[in-house]
Amino acid sequence: MSDHESALQKALIAHLRADAALQALLGDPAQIWDQAPSDAVWPHLTVGRSESRPVAADGCGVDHALSLRCASRFGGTEEAKAICAGVRAAVHEATLEADGVRTVSIRATFADVFRSNDQKRVWGVVRIRAVTEDI
Repeated sequence: MSDHESALQKALIAHLRADAALQALLGDPAQIWDQAPSDAVWPHLTVGRSESRPVAADGCGVDHALSLRCASRFGGTEEAKAICAGVRAAVHEATLEADGVRTVSIRATFADVFRSNDQKRVWGVVRIRAVTEDI
């Protein structure tokens, strides 16, 4: 069986980086990483929490729940909301493939935008649900 978790993350990051709307918001190349570098440009998007469990059906798929976290220093919530909306639009029922794994279904299930305690940053979280299978 393939490494569905790593393959999904690889395909998802590549897909989001290639999205023109996200490039307009996050730069070209889009600032999207598994882990932001210490000199990260703002705004940016990183992969956060990830859960997976096998699907009890023929084909042995995997059900995933991932969180993507955007970070903004814009003077308000508008930029983070736009990034969350861009992520939601980009992933909705997209077909992603990498390393012998493809998505059967993918969509955003939740978005939250909130200010940091010091009011200097705005965070956005988008939760994504995906089901993958071996190709």
